[in-house]
Amino acid sequence: MRTTDQPFEPYIRIEPRAAALPLVCDSPHSGVIYPADFGYAVEAKVLRTGEDTHVDELWQGIPDVGGTLILAQFPRTYIDPNREPDDIDPALLAGPWPDAIHPSEKSRIGHGLIWSKAGGRPIYDRKLAVEEVRHRIRAYHQPYHAALGRDIEAAYKQFGAVWHLNLHSMPSDSYEVLRVPGDRQLADFVLGDRDGTTCEPELVDVVEHSLRASGYTVARNDPFKGVALIARLGKPAQRRHSLQIEIHRGQYMNEQTFEKNEKFPAMQAALTKAAQDVAQYIQRQL
Repeated sequence: MRTTDQPFEPYIRIEPRAAALPLVCDSPHSGVIYPADFGYAVEAKVLRTGEDTHVDELWQGIPDVGGTLILAQFPRTYIDPNREPDDIDPALLAGPWPDAIHPSEKSRIGHGLIWSKAGGRPIYDRKLAVEEVRHRIRAYHQPYHAALGRDIEAAYKQFGAVWHLNLHSMPSDSYEVLRVPGDRQLADFVLGDRDGTTCEPELVDVVEHSLRASGYTVARNDPFKGVALIARLGKPAQRRHSLQIEIHRGQYMNEQTFEKNEKFPAMQAALTKAAQDVAQYIQRQL
């Protein structure tokens, strides 16, 4: 995590290092550069629980198999690129929003477009000006989506199909954060396709079989089904496939210090193998 008052690119784009495939992957929540105008009022370590720390490095093998990798540099607690721009909690604002807003269930638990809570605690001790939020949309959210959209459409134009992997991590207390009752065990991976609506089932099978072969447990759509990005991009009837992949943070990092743990190399190797398996699957579809 670092704070800066200097402008920075909202994302990093890594091009394929092998023959290009219609595989576009993004990590919308791995950003660790905090704009100085954030104005938060909670400890940094609490705010950092919103980061998908190290997910960008875990999946660094994607360009080696012909995929494009897009990585957010800004933190999701500042503005979340995996939310629609109208998913705004009006209680956060100092004045009326000029357009229609549609706060989702994520906004209700404090994790909408602009997060109001991190680690169950309020992020702000103030209301946010409308222009402040609009700036975050213009400077960070829109450029990220534009970059992802360009690569998605370029791949589709060239190949007539595209496969998108939306890459995330999940805290060990995810069921608690999501207020899901019961005492269930969180899987090592959760594959989200919004209950089979955003990609062909064979893609989910390929990823699940690869991860299970590496010794990990895998669940589907429990407790994460996927949010705005895969809902927008996944249209399997048009050969546009989008899958969300969540990784249990405890399987590769210390959730208190955010440092990699001794299991990181095995996890990285498993994800490199998963990327290879996905690439081989896509090659068979072309």
